[in-house]
This record gives sequence, structure tokens and C-alpha cells, in this order.
Amino acid sequence: EERRHGALKMDAIERAGGSAGKAVLFSGATVILALCGLLLLPINFFQGMGLSAALVVVVAVAAALTLLPAMVRLIGDWANLPRLGMIRKLRRQDRNGYREFEAKIGTGVWGHLASAVMRRPVAWFVASLAILLACAAPVLTMSIGTQESSTLPDTPYTRGFEVLAADFSAGLESPVQIVIEGDANSAGIQEDVASLVAQLEADDRFGEVSFELSPDNRLTVVEAITNADPFSRDAEALVAELRDDVVPEVFGDGASRVYLTGATADTIDFDAALIESLPLVFAFVLGLSFLLLLVAFRSILVPFTSILMNMLSVAAAYGAVVAVFQHGFLADAFGFTQVDTITNWLPVMLFCILFGLSMDYHVFLLSRVREHFDRTGDNEEAVRVGLQQTGRLITGAALIMVAVFGSFAGGRLVEMQQMGFGLAFAVLIDATLIRTILVPATLKLCGNANWYLPRFLRWLPDLRVEGELAPVRLPKKPATWEPGPGAPAPGSATAGE
Repeated sequence: EERRHGALKMDAIERAGGSAGKAVLFSGATVILALCGLLLLPINFFQGMGLSAALVVVVAVAAALTLLPAMVRLIGDWANLPRLGMIRKLRRQDRNGYREFEAKIGTGVWGHLASAVMRRPVAWFVASLAILLACAAPVLTMSIGTQESSTLPDTPYTRGFEVLAADFSAGLESPVQIVIEGDANSAGIQEDVASLVAQLEADDRFGEVSFELSPDNRLTVVEAITNADPFSRDAEALVAELRDDVVPEVFGDGASRVYLTGATADTIDFDAALIESLPLVFAFVLGLSFLLLLVAFRSILVPFTSILMNMLSVAAAYGAVVAVFQHGFLADAFGFTQVDTITNWLPVMLFCILFGLSMDYHVFLLSRVREHFDRTGDNEEAVRVGLQQTGRLITGAALIMVAVFGSFAGGRLVEMQQMGFGLAFAVLIDATLIRTILVPATLKLCGNANWYLPRFLRWLPDLRVEGELAPVRLPKKPATWEPGPGAPAPGSATAGE
């Protein structure tokens, strides 16, 4: 783009680094902040994933700010291959010093779309918001849980499990374990254990019940095999009943020394840890993102609208996942497995990943809008130019990620199908409906208030994302001018290479 405006190669690289480089840095920071939200969950799996993903983003940002400019310097205009006509125009522009490219506002697909949104912002705003809310509506019926063994693909393991469930008990390989701490030889504990075993054996929801002692007789472990799948809602309800009713009734004041474990109890505790930590994760990600956008764009309204747009994107993804996997809408058409629950770790994972990716696109678009607004003071024109210049790039990057995430959904594990579909759907709807329609319509309706910063916040550091230099503007080539042999090119730039 800088080359088309007339900047020579080295100048173009420096100018792009001063504008797009800042946008890359701030966009990467928002993604890292969102991924770091996973570190607040008290589960090693999420902490490891959040840290590793954040490190990948750090490396990617560092490469974009250092390695990429060096590669562009070496490749030069050949980076535009296979558009040989553009390369010839750029070289002729360097020789003559007159512009070969005319940038007109409102041209091309994205220019026409921006103009249409600017003409009727209310209609576009209402229509896009209605679509997003319709996509998000099924989230109200979301049921969270662990996928049962019946949802696994047909493998020797699942066939063996089905045999166990049919001929023995479904919970044979993952029994409920009740650990009693205390002297196993004491009459009180022996009496309580005998009472518990008798009560479990009388319950037809359990199969075989047994118990054993630790070598030092300090622990007694009662194992009860459930007839239900240990990952089913029935098994979870059974374990909850043991914890809340049976154990306190049998052990009385000694119930604090009795612990329930096993696959089912682990699932219940996993869900409880997630739910307990969610408010902290949301507050961390949303709060720091708000502060980062506040400093980046020196605006009080932009952070609010940005966070609302991103939350709409996440909610739409949640709703789509529920509609397809839980209610079976188009599940057969996509080749997905319909289930009764949404995987318990999926909501928080989608939130952190999608919020970071959505904010990445948002910063890229807003930086162009703010850059043009600072030069012209015309909010509507700035929105049109910003969308026209970034629409193709945002959509192209989104399609790449949709293809990558879609490959996850092509697997046979329901958890991966849900994650891949949720990510792909959210990225697609975010880069098209939200960034190209809803955000421009909102910016148009808010007018110059988009860039208002209250007086009491003007002490904040000015770390603008947008570029500080006005674009190069070469003079238009005269209709009768022809360069003479060996004559210097009028209007040619002298700086750079």
C-alpha cells in the first residue's frame, strides 16, 4: 500500500512498521491477555495450554516486527507475484515520480459495502444485530457436562465398553471410591463402613460393592460399581447424593473425614472448579482488554463497543454449538454427532481464544479508521476508508483460520468437533457480519463521540496504534509529459532506496 502511494522500498517498509507494526503489537497484546486468562483456572491442563499459546503469539508478533520486514526488504516488489502488471507500474512510478495508482473511496467490493452501510446505518445495525441474537438464542438451553462413552467413535475400546455395560456394569472400570480416614480397627469406623456397604448393596443403582484397608490401617476404601455410565448425568446425580445425603447420614460428625473420588467425582469437581473461576477469568480478560484499548485509541466509547461486539461474537458461537450438537440442527448435514451436553471445558476455552482473535481483527480495523480520522476529522469517510482498506485482509485471514479450525471439526471425537465448529463459526461470523457491517454501522451512528476522551483521563500515555506520518502523495502524471533521455524525473522521490 505504501509503495502504491509512492514511497520507495525502504521508506515503505519504515512507514508500514510505524503504522501496521503498532497495530500488530497491540493486536498481539490483546490475544496474549485473553489467553493468559486460562492461567487463572486452577487446572493444569488450561494453564499449560494458555501459557504455550501465549508464547506462540509472542513469537509470531516478534517475527512480524523483525523477520517479516527483513524478508520484504530482500524480496522487494516481487512479493506482489503473480501480479506482474503491478510490479511494472511500481517500477515505472519510481522512475517517473508520478503516481500510477488512483485510490478512490467507495470502489471495490468493500468500498461499495462500506458506502451502503454508511447510507443506512440503522437498518444494517438492526439486521446484523438480529442475526447475531438469533444465533446466540440457543445458548439459554446449554447443558454442560462430560461426554458419555457412547459418544466415542467405533473402536475396540468402545466395543469392549459396550460388552462390559451389557453383561456386567457400565461403571466397572471407573468405580466410585469412598475413602474413610481413621483407624480402620476401631469399632466405630468398622460399624459405619458396614452400614455404608449394606446401604450401597441394597441400592439397585450399584453393582458389586467391596472394601479394603491400607497397609497401615489408617484408611478404608469402599469401591462401588455403578450400573450407569460413570460419565453420565445419572452417575453424577448418584455421586452427589452420596456426598450430600448418604455419607453425612452414615458417618454423622465424622463425615468430614470421608472423601469421594473416582472418574465421576473428578468430573463433578472439575465442573465446580471451572464455574468458580469463571468470574475471575471474565473480569481479568475484559478488564485488561478495556484498559489496553483505552490507552491504544484514547477513547472511552471504543473499548465499550469493542467488548460488546466481541461478547456478541462469543455468544453467537455458543448458540451455534448448542443448536448443532445439543439440538441436532444440521448435525447430520455436517456429519457431527448429536449429544445431550456441551463439553464442560468448551465455554471457557472458546471465550479466551475467540475474545483474543476477535479483538485482533477489531484493533486492525479501528487503527485504520482512527488514522484517517486524525488526518481528516471526517468520521464517516474514515469508517469507509478503514473498511475498504482492511476488509479483504480481515476476510482472507479469517478464511485461513476457518479452514484450520474446520479440520478440528472433521475428527470423530465430539469434543474436537464442538471446539472446531465453534471456533470456525465464530471467526467466520466475526470477520464478515460483525467487522464489516455491525462495527462500521456502530461507528457511523456514534459519530465523533467514538473518539471522545474525558478530560480526567487525558493524563493517560499517548500510545496511538495508528501511524503518525501522512501518506506519500505523488503528483498526477501530466497528460503531455514525456521523460527525456537521461533527464531527471520530475517529482521523483530522493529518499530511500
